[in-house]
Amino acid sequence: MKRTPFDDVSQHIPALHESALKFTNDVDSAKDLVQETMLKAIRHYEKFEEGTNLKGWLFTILRNTFINKFHRTTMTNTLISQTDELSYAQLMPSCTNNGCENRFMMEDIKTALSALPELLHESFMRHVEGYKYHEIALKVNAPIGTIRSRIFKARRLLKKHLYEYQSIDITNTKY
Repeated sequence: MKRTPFDDVSQHIPALHESALKFTNDVDSAKDLVQETMLKAIRHYEKFEEGTNLKGWLFTILRNTFINKFHRTTMTNTLISQTDELSYAQLMPSCTNNGCENRFMMEDIKTALSALPELLHESFMRHVEGYKYHEIALKVNAPIGTIRSRIFKARRLLKKHLYEYQSIDITNTKY
């Protein structure tokens, strides 16, 4: 009987599931991640070089799938399109509850952003807008490692400048 790509990759499912569970901390999400990994592995099996580490190849697919899904989910959940219209009912709580605090916080954030050196500011703002590292690198004509470094440095400077907000739980704040 002829072996199929699934025969080769299926033996690694338990180890993949264990690793996926560590990434997701959720059984159902881990199952979804393993399933997506298996689909990609079988779909692109012809790219696998015979004689190399199949398990390592599968774990790389798993990790990259998780990272890409995480970035997509994070960007979807955190970015607000500037074209979205907000109603008065949605804006009213943020105007009445802690309006002064929010105004001070936003001013501090703007001040911290404007204090960043131009190279850091440009890379960081593009990252916040949802551009991927390689897209930013192309836009500003710099190596991807430089972009990562600039974004890291910008975060570090912003964290230093906004240290007083580190103890505030913004998850329950109404905006």
